[in-house]
Amino acid sequence: MTKSLMVQGAGSNVGKSILVAGLARAFVKRGLKVRPFKPQNMSNNAAVTADGGEIGRAQALQARACGVAPVVDMNPVLLKPESDVGAQVVVRGQRRATLKARDYGAMKASLMPEVLQSFQRLAQDCDLILVEGAGSPAEINLRDGDIANMGFAEAAGVPVTLIGDIDRGGVIAQLVGTHAVLPDADRNRISSFAINKFRGDPSLFDAGLTEIIQRTGWASLGVLPWFDQAWKLPAEDVMDIASSKGSGLKIAVPHLSRIANFDDLDPLSAEPDVSVEIIRAGAPLPLDADLILIPGSKSTIADLAYFRQQGWDIDLAAHVRRGGHVLGICGGYQMLGTRIEDPEGIEGAPASVAGLGLLEITTVMKPSKTLALTSATDLDSGTALEGYEIHIGETTGPDCAAGWLSVRGQPHGAQSGNGKIRGCYLHGLFTADKFRAAYLQRLGTHIGGTAYEVEVDSTLDALAAHLETHLDLDLLWQLAAEI
Repeated sequence: MTKSLMVQGAGSNVGKSILVAGLARAFVKRGLKVRPFKPQNMSNNAAVTADGGEIGRAQALQARACGVAPVVDMNPVLLKPESDVGAQVVVRGQRRATLKARDYGAMKASLMPEVLQSFQRLAQDCDLILVEGAGSPAEINLRDGDIANMGFAEAAGVPVTLIGDIDRGGVIAQLVGTHAVLPDADRNRISSFAINKFRGDPSLFDAGLTEIIQRTGWASLGVLPWFDQAWKLPAEDVMDIASSKGSGLKIAVPHLSRIANFDDLDPLSAEPDVSVEIIRAGAPLPLDADLILIPGSKSTIADLAYFRQQGWDIDLAAHVRRGGHVLGICGGYQMLGTRIEDPEGIEGAPASVAGLGLLEITTVMKPSKTLALTSATDLDSGTALEGYEIHIGETTGPDCAAGWLSVRGQPHGAQSGNGKIRGCYLHGLFTADKFRAAYLQRLGTHIGGTAYEVEVDSTLDALAAHLETHLDLDLLWQLAAEI
């Protein structure tokens, strides 16, 4: 018997992804085989799966909470925004098209059979599937052809619990308002609700719970206090990118307009002797940065233009003249070169643009995408690391011969003659504790041995215990439906 329940939010960023991860770990600790599922996700923070595709980073974290490797069926449709009006459409891990929002709106209903097939495949080997919605079901203007929220819940026959975010204020209106605008069939599919991110004494909201129950008829799973350790878990939403204040070394990270795979920063932010400073549009790169890290981008050429619009190219050149270190990862690596060629218009109109000129490399965009789980060795320290590649484009040039990583016995990445400017395609490299320590020590900081991966798992355990304490998980299990 396999059961399922869908977690939807009364708004965006109410904490659905973290809640599903915590619920997954909690039910695994109860002895159940659990799998995460998100029919449609929109994120440029993606993970590479063992079966050769890509899914949203949040589903990879949820899979980890379940104690299993992520697979493409956990997130069959992934939308990766490339502009203000268009996104790359990834279906079962592979790029299918790049569409404007209106065109995708016409297409999405046709993806439901594939979404349901993925859901059914997962159901064959587990006790519980926890489904995460996207955005809010109250966006009834998007209900026609929906595959992300109530459209999926209806097609799969899955009940829904609705999460409200009290930290934003107006949580009673969030939940009761959702009840009011939903059509009867969707309203009746919601069996329960929970309040998330409460600060202070939860009993102070007892009257609020009573009002919601009376006005909706939904069962209450409880009030969940603010979880202080949430920052230790990889974030998926670009809204959650934040600076971290440590002591000693300063790493400056320009916030690109199409920043991607920014969880590369999480292990660095976890170091108490490191400050990671996110530089927003209009602010200069700081003069006292020890390292400027240019992160991944979903649209390298457009973000390179954005980088220059902020004057960051001038700041970066001054940083290099002062002897500062630079690291580019994926799109940031491509930007550091002398030229980026896009003859087939993969990222937009065909183009050939000058790069930042700090590495003697050239990148040519090509239709095929590299998706790979990759093992590497840092040639300076001899430390091993694991990461993943997820990019279009091939990079060549004289500085590639001086690759500072080794992958399958071949040089990977590129570096300048003095070794202070480096780039590579490998995401996730800083999760390796010994490599991270060796890299940061080259910048002048002694790292005290933070065990990043261990910390992530212990945080998932703490989150599971937090949910067991404050939510009625027995009721949630009872409300989950057989599928």
